[in-house]
Order: sequence, then C-alpha cells, then structure tokens
Amino acid sequence: MISTEQIVIRLCVAALLGSVVGLERQRRDWAAGLRTHMQVCLGSALVMIVSAFGFSDILGTPHVTLDPSRIAAQVVSGIGFLGAGTILFLRREVIRGLTTAAGLWTVAGVGLAVGAGLFLAAVVTTFLTLIILALIKPVEKRLFNQNRQRILKMILYRRQASLQSIRDILENNSLHVAQVVIQRGDKPEEDDVEFILTRDAALNNITRAAEQLREAEGVREIRYADDEA
Repeated sequence: MISTEQIVIRLCVAALLGSVVGLERQRRDWAAGLRTHMQVCLGSALVMIVSAFGFSDILGTPHVTLDPSRIAAQVVSGIGFLGAGTILFLRREVIRGLTTAAGLWTVAGVGLAVGAGLFLAAVVTTFLTLIILALIKPVEKRLFNQNRQRILKMILYRRQASLQSIRDILENNSLHVAQVVIQRGDKPEEDDVEFILTRDAALNNITRAAEQLREAEGVREIRYADDEA
C-alpha cells in the first residue's frame, strides 16, 4: 500500500504541473485556464492512485485479480468530453480551441503519470508541453502567417449602414472580401458583420481602411482579428 506521504506528494506535484500549463492558457484568456488544468491533472493523479492502490485490500480474495490500467484508461477517453467543450465552431471551416483541448488531454496524461509515480516522465512532458504552447507558437506564426485569414468585425446600424459602400472602401484600399458573415446584434437595430478578407490583405491597408470606415455612416464599432487555431 502506498504511504500517506507519497499520496500527498503525488497529488501536490500533479496540481503544480497542471498549474504550469494552465498559466499559459490563462494568459491567453481561454475558458480552460489555470484552475481547469489544475483540476484535470489533480483528478487524473487521484484516479491513478485509486486504480493502482485503492483495491489492494481485496487482492487476497480468491478469483479476484487487479488490472490497475482499467480505471486509468477511462480518464484518457473521458477527458474527450471536457476537451470538446473547449472547442468553438465560430463558423464554417473556422474552429478554435483545438490546442487547448489537446493541452487538457496531455495534462490528464501528466496526472496519470504522477499518480503512478513516474515523476520524470510527468515533468518532461510538462516542459515539452510548455515549449509547444508558448515557444512554438511564434515560429508557427512566422512560417504559416500567410495562411491565416484577416477579419474586420463591425457593429452596424441596420437602417443606416450600406454594406456595398463598406465593401467599396475595402476594395479601394486593395482589400478583397472573400466572405461576409452577418448576424443579429445584441440590440434590435444592430448587426454584427464580419468581412473575411483574402489572405494577401496587408495590415497597413487594413489600418488605412479602418480610418476611413470610422467616418462611414452607420458604423458603430470596428475590430480587427486574425484567425488562430
């Protein structure tokens, strides 16, 4: 049977390693942040401890065998439900939250490793996860920035704004519109409109167009964003 000291150490280490990954996600303001990652890692460690040591008192019973992996295996599949909750389908072909979902799945594995006493594997995995989440991201942006869509988000007064005039301003600034998404706003007289630009849209042109759009009739708010996975 595992000692009380080992139980406390393993649970604390799991919470600590989960918080390290959670801090990176919290910094980017994701719903699954510090507390979520800590809970996933801590809970996984507890499940692993229970799976490996929680039934040791019945091992001497005839015809009873113990498979420590059976309960732990449910964490790997069960964490998928939590990960699915972090994935957002913003619109067709645009999905966000996959990286956070993958991080939760990895943190669950870290918790299982700590619960099993594999501290080195857990620490190395946490370190590599941080590298993937924090340090690889700038490299990914530099290499694949040309594949990202640029989006102008606007809140328009429905009766005043002209979509055609807005599109003309964008075209005059060499910004070509690939798609327009219109949704009803929070107020009855407003619409939330996204102008999804072609991938060759230059940031300087977007800034210049935004200055002109500020003076366009019916435009209440303008926001700029890049799509990220």
